[in-house]
Amino acid sequence: MHLLSIFFKRLVREGHLAVIDAEGETHHFGEREKPPLTIKLHDRRVAREIALNPALKAGEAYMDGRMTVEGGATIADFLDLTLRNIGMNSVGGLLAWLTKARYLLRRWAQWNTRSRARHNVAHHYDLSGKLYDLFLDTDKQYSCAFFETPHDSLETAQKQKKQRIAAKLALKPGMSVLDVGSGWGGLALQLAQTADVDVTGVTLSQEQIKIANERVANAHLNDRVRFRLEDYRNVSGKFDRIVSIGMFEHVGISHYNDFFAKISSLLTDDGVALIHSIGRADGPGVSNPWISKYIFPGGYTPALSEVVPHIERNGLIVTDIEIWRLHYALTLAEWRRRFTANWDRAAQIYDERFCRMWEFFMAAEEMAFRHQGLMVFQVQFSKRIDALPLTRDYMVPNAQEVLRARTVDKASQSIAQVQPERS
Repeated sequence: MHLLSIFFKRLVREGHLAVIDAEGETHHFGEREKPPLTIKLHDRRVAREIALNPALKAGEAYMDGRMTVEGGATIADFLDLTLRNIGMNSVGGLLAWLTKARYLLRRWAQWNTRSRARHNVAHHYDLSGKLYDLFLDTDKQYSCAFFETPHDSLETAQKQKKQRIAAKLALKPGMSVLDVGSGWGGLALQLAQTADVDVTGVTLSQEQIKIANERVANAHLNDRVRFRLEDYRNVSGKFDRIVSIGMFEHVGISHYNDFFAKISSLLTDDGVALIHSIGRADGPGVSNPWISKYIFPGGYTPALSEVVPHIERNGLIVTDIEIWRLHYALTLAEWRRRFTANWDRAAQIYDERFCRMWEFFMAAEEMAFRHQGLMVFQVQFSKRIDALPLTRDYMVPNAQEVLRARTVDKASQSIAQVQPERS
């Protein structure tokens, strides 16, 4: 416990953390005048393991039941406290050296060949579809939603996300669209139904493509939508629009140039592409070791500075960048609420350890968006500088309707101001 006490004394400045060690002794850290958040360590080794490698071992300890959160608090409360104290600052000592070592090895960890990419996708996305039904919205959108207000429902926020993406693509009837990493097919189906376009979706997940193809058949859209089990590197043809939502995190930094070279070769001369990805605000970094081991092997959250140069090198012009800050935190909070409400059903599909793993995953990601500089970026780019309208008003869903409503409202106010009062 000695090493862990040193670690928490340095870390906890805001809030009050109480740790019950394996002998039953309670140790206090931070602002003792505040109510404590209490965790309990169930064996002697776990304290040393967490102290030496907290980024990996805290999650493992919670998964294995060797560390529990007491007094009605949750693992999200514990991660909120600790990550709020870390913030976007680096932690010194051994953890800093471990981070540097992971940085030096990150290209190997993200060397996502075709076979390795298939294996990485299967690890996460080929889990039982019944699991995802427990926490996703009805359209099975497994990426950041867009909350126009914090009180939007998940279904509303995911619909707003798809509407904003469709608007940014500036679609016209009959256009050909490529959806890279098409998931369960919700975006492709909506684009075909609302914009009258032809959509090809590619994914490496066998579970996702099975459900996506069932949805196409049920919607009677086989003539306009198709999904293929295919690596993006094998796609051929030309497309007016290319969209990729939540897939770029799996490309791997060693393959960024190949990715954008492929996108460039697939775009028509007046084509437009949109990439939606989780990003980091503090520059290049490393993947969290627990997330890499248990959730997204081969994955990486890039900084914009690591992405834009590859777009430029491949003859593409960045036409717009938008940053979504807390939207994913709100999305993850709702996913976690739904998941924990269905805990028993999730445990029947897998087991209690799996449930604790996914609860930790959702909570850790949410708090990283709240406290550690994670965000979502959408980068729009094209080959031609005149491929899109002169202003970005078209990017707002129903922009013309909104502008007309504002014009009518202003006109009504002006008329009201000049009307004489009536007795």
